[in-house]
Amino acid sequence: MNPDLVPPLLMPLLAVPVARRLAASLAPRAAAWLLACTAAVLAASSTLALVLLAAQGALLLPPVAALGHLTLPLLTAGTDGLGGFAGLGSAGLTVPAACVAAVLLAVCAGAVTLAGHRYRAELARARAATGSCVASGELAVLQDSDPDAYALPGRPGRIVVTTGMLRALRPGEREALLAHERAHLAGHHHRFIVVAALAATCHPLLRGLRAPLSYALERWADESAASAVGDRRLAARAVGRAALAARTTGSARPSAALAATTGPVPRRVAALLHATPPAGPRQARGRRLVAALLAGCLLLSAAAAVEAATDLHDSVEIAQGE
Repeated sequence: MNPDLVPPLLMPLLAVPVARRLAASLAPRAAAWLLACTAAVLAASSTLALVLLAAQGALLLPPVAALGHLTLPLLTAGTDGLGGFAGLGSAGLTVPAACVAAVLLAVCAGAVTLAGHRYRAELARARAATGSCVASGELAVLQDSDPDAYALPGRPGRIVVTTGMLRALRPGEREALLAHERAHLAGHHHRFIVVAALAATCHPLLRGLRAPLSYALERWADESAASAVGDRRLAARAVGRAALAARTTGSARPSAALAATTGPVPRRVAALLHATPPAGPRQARGRRLVAALLAGCLLLSAAAAVEAATDLHDSVEIAQGE
């Protein structure tokens, strides 16, 4: 088995906690992009590693070798001219590992398909529920006494708010809440959530990025709302009051719909009320070191997967007599 396949599969053990630590020291928008990109790179690298591992084992099967016009004795000799896959013919480890990789790929494919179907179904039901409500542009008001408000992605995206939520807030707080949900739509924050969910489906260790990403997106929208209304205390009051009003609401909103009432609300309110002091020289150096470590993890994971793919390609060409 090619040792280049190991780093993409194990790198999330180190990269996930490093990414979480770095994101905690960044502005919300930068943190959201960092976490989403980290999840995407690690998921793509680990999935490619599984594909290559399964392909490596499949090439040892005579029907597959014949289909690819491979010279099977050369492929299984595993000695000369096979690049990084010099041990390709070591069936003792390669075949069981390839079988496990094939099963994992099948499970991932099924989970991703199911998640995509569930996501589309939830959005369809949510949009159908807003079909008969009072709508004004991007705003859709549901006649419901339960307080709730969320940003519903789609074409066009809509801010869905219930009459119960409107009654629970004062006029200025309503404006801040709507600005928060409008920021979710403008920033396409649902795409970040989808990327994180699919990445976690591809590699279980990447589930650790979902909570900090959700928090970063809510903080991003909080800051946008504070800028829109020009009052951080008003934005904090709107978030807190909306969360208190919706705490007993059994919401049926889609999983990709973001709402100001979710996440660690007290922590978000505190962040709005108390400005973060600028980082000192020591903190800045520590942040740069953590960023360098994370960049190294991502580069190593991606480079190892690409190198393994190149090695397999070269091995197949040699086995084809090219």
